[in-house]
Amino acid sequence: MSQPPSPTERLYLSGSSWGPVLVAVGIAGVLIGLYGWWPYAVGAAFVLIFGIAGWLRGNREDIARMPVEQHTDTAPIPLSGRE
Repeated sequence: MSQPPSPTERLYLSGSSWGPVLVAVGIAGVLIGLYGWWPYAVGAAFVLIFGIAGWLRGNREDIARMPVEQHTDTAPIPLSGRE
């Protein structure tokens, strides 16, 4: 059996982050605080802002390490008889 060709493209996965969890908790807390006691909404807004800032900071670092361009070894699919 022949060996499969080596990969020509790299996959870049973002690291784990608490940002999405904090954003979800912050949004839920703000909504609960709007219908309940307003200090809950204020505290949840701080959690929401902290979560968004942390999430964006982490994404900026992940995007910065990615290459600007990736060159592939693939060829375009030829047209099927119509020209």
